[in-house]
Amino acid sequence: MTRSPRLWLTVAALGIFLPSAAIAADRGRAYVTHQDGGVAVVDIASGNIVQTLDVGGHGPRGIGVTADGKLLATANKDGGDLTVVDLASGKPVRQIKIGKNPEFVRVLGDRAFVSYEPGAKGGPPPKPGSAAAEDDDDDIPARIAIVDLKRGKVLREIVSGPETEGIEFSADGRRMAVTNEADNTITVYDLKNGHLLKTVPTKEYGNRPRGIKRSPDGKTYAVTLEFGDKLLMLDANFKPIKAITTGKTPYGVAFDRSGQRLFVATSRDNALQVYDARSLEKITDIPVGLRCWHFSFTPDDKEILIACGKSNEILVIDADKLEVTRSIPSPGLPWGVVTYPKALGSLDQP
Repeated sequence: MTRSPRLWLTVAALGIFLPSAAIAADRGRAYVTHQDGGVAVVDIASGNIVQTLDVGGHGPRGIGVTADGKLLATANKDGGDLTVVDLASGKPVRQIKIGKNPEFVRVLGDRAFVSYEPGAKGGPPPKPGSAAAEDDDDDIPARIAIVDLKRGKVLREIVSGPETEGIEFSADGRRMAVTNEADNTITVYDLKNGHLLKTVPTKEYGNRPRGIKRSPDGKTYAVTLEFGDKLLMLDANFKPIKAITTGKTPYGVAFDRSGQRLFVATSRDNALQVYDARSLEKITDIPVGLRCWHFSFTPDDKEILIACGKSNEILVIDADKLEVTRSIPSPGLPWGVVTYPKALGSLDQP
């Protein structure tokens, strides 16, 4: 069809622009917590930070977004609370008291599952085998608060192991698995009543389980063992099936959408390691910044965003070429990252 020159000039004069390939499509937003700041909002299409959300200066770490993209929640270590932000206005709408040292957040629908530690002593983790580590094993168990984000209410709590770190759910939504770094266990609970179903010791394979992620087909779980420098694979019933050696201090872990590749953030090796999810053979190491713990794919799976706390940057990685393409300066110790629309990552799963 031939466009009328007169019509085109009229449209241009009125400042109306027709869609074209030159106009970048909206690829969603990424939300990055900063332990010494708020939440940076990254426009994924441009790769720019377009907004900073104020969550009260309480040291946000864990982060999640509701299924409808209307609310964002952060776990604040200094405030001992959960901030709920209305994303339309960018303003906090609720501050919900949780307890000491809240860290990890998983959001399912309108509910947040938040780990916290009533017996937290503060400071860096003790080294394995030290006297402090032995005392640490006897700490008061951590808890997981289940929060209704829209009502701003803690519905109930599940008692977990000491120093709970990661949270994952079974494919049928009936069970919840958590990693407990202080006593080197993975514990599995009935999500409906909170009853303990199973305890999986990890000390045989390595100490301090941290990240945990279910494969897209629901048949396996990947668990990082931070002080063991290991990746432990479990079957659908949480039975250990294989462990492999990774780089130093692995933490965040996630599968890609196809389930064919497995990504592991090794913070002391300054790398995002990529493995074949079936053979567990390493594909490559992607060099990244300092203390990069958590990462997320973009909603279209084209890129990976990784938060690097000690180098104060968010790195953008091409998910096909497995290369860093951009560094976004982001001062304030970036910690965790999620996106909306929801994407696969170390802190979230669609």
